[in-house]
This record gives sequence, structure tokens and C-alpha cells, in this order.
Amino acid sequence: MSTSQTTHRVAGASWISPALWVLAIASVVSHFTAVLLHLPQAVGGAMLALSLLLFGLLHGASTYGWRGILFFIVACLGISNAFENLSIVTGFPFGAYHYTDAMGPKLFLVPLLIGPAYFGVGYLSWTLARAILGDVSGKLRGVLSVATPVIASFIMVSWDLTIDPMMSTITGNWVWHHGGDYFGVPFVNFLGWYLTVYVFYQVFALYARRLDSPHSEIPGYWIKPLLAYSSMIVAPVLSLLLDTQAGSVTDPAGTVWQLHDIRAVTTLVGLFTVLPFWLLAVFLSVRRVRE
Repeated sequence: MSTSQTTHRVAGASWISPALWVLAIASVVSHFTAVLLHLPQAVGGAMLALSLLLFGLLHGASTYGWRGILFFIVACLGISNAFENLSIVTGFPFGAYHYTDAMGPKLFLVPLLIGPAYFGVGYLSWTLARAILGDVSGKLRGVLSVATPVIASFIMVSWDLTIDPMMSTITGNWVWHHGGDYFGVPFVNFLGWYLTVYVFYQVFALYARRLDSPHSEIPGYWIKPLLAYSSMIVAPVLSLLLDTQAGSVTDPAGTVWQLHDIRAVTTLVGLFTVLPFWLLAVFLSVRRVRE
């Protein structure tokens, strides 16, 4: 890393570190507030997406430099938007669906809010994968250039398993034209999710191998993304405990689903998929600090 890069990073760390604490806490508070107050997706989703977007940009800049994290966000937004529009038009790779107007304005056929959410949660999932695999420098040397995208993609899909039935079947932010086995969501959707996030992760991994910029030693480097990600685990639990709305909903295929069953099962899925990834990242990060 050049002297100019080092100076830039050290100077930036004085304000980046407290800003990251604020954004990590803001993402958790906004997520919980949206669940507790039943905010419209255009409001609650926008608060969460904005805080995660800014968090990912700043934390990513401290890891890969501004050029690196901008490449990450361009690859993420470009590839995910292309795959989403392709699926809406052709049914590949997610299945046949369309977005309603509940999430606000759209870029082509996809709401603008989707992009920041992809990037925000995508960057956190990437960072959790790095923590699990021991990638302390961000250089992605050797097998890490393949292993990190593979693990990060599983983390991303595990999160989608907790939100898709509620966001589509219950609240109608998007509609699956033929329903699906997983509370109105088709099986192929999750394969499409894995493909999409793996592609942009792998593209970035190949790019990141060229970077000579190990991350800055900002205080709480690992704990901040772990804190920001914690709301992804707790939010479904809060929804199950506090949302007492009973009844059922019918998907476009005519299948009737019980609201409580959707909330209960997605919470269980989160507790036994999202939570283990998070705990593994926490335990391994703590062990490295103690060593």
C-alpha cells in the first residue's frame, strides 16, 4: 500500500469509526422501529436501506479503499438489477413475479429500494463470511477468492428465507404469479438468489485480488458489522411475538396459508440458519482478538 493511501486511511479513521457506530445502531433501530410500528415498506425499508448503504460504503472504504467499495456497489447493483429485470420478463432465474407499487418508484421494473438493500445486506453477509473464513486483510488470497463468495452467498440466501414469504405473501410487496411451496414462494427463487449474489460476489473477489490495500485498524472493525447484522435475526422474532394478527392469506395459485404459520416458520428458519452464521462469525472474531 502506498504512503498516500496509508495517510488517507489513518486520517479518515478518526471520523469513520464513530460514524460506523452511529450507522450500525441506526440500522438496528430502524429495523426494529419498522417492525414494532408496522411502518409501510416505503418508509421502514427506506430507513433501513439508507443506514445499511452508508454503513457498507464507509466500512468497505476502510477495507478496500473508495475505489474498491465503489466497484463492489456497481457490481452488486448492476448484476442484481439485471437479473431481477430478466426474471420479471422471462421467469429466469427467480421465477415469474412482479413488484407492486408498495415499495415506491422503480428503476426499470425493480423498486429503487431493492438496490440499496441488496448492497447493504450483501456487504454485511460478505463481511460475516470473511470473519468466518479468517480473512483479516481483505486481500482474498488463495482459496479465499472462491470460498468467500460461496459462503457469503449462503448467508445472503438464509436471510431471504426469513423475509420473502412475509414480504410477498403477507404484505404484497411483490407477487409470485404461480405461488410456491414455501408459503407462496417458489423453490427456484432461492436458487436464483444464490446464483445472483454468487455472481456479483465472485466478480468482486476477482477484482479484490488485485488490490494492495489491507483494511485500516479502526476500533471495533468486526463488531460493528456484526451489530448491524444482528437485527436480521431479531426482527423476525419480534414480528412473531408482537404481531397478533390472525387469519389466512391466499396466494395466486389458490393455496391458503395461515399468517401465524408463516411468521413462526420463517422465525425458526432464521434461528437455525441466520443465527448460526452470525454466532460463528462472532466466536471466531472474538478468538482472533484474544489471540
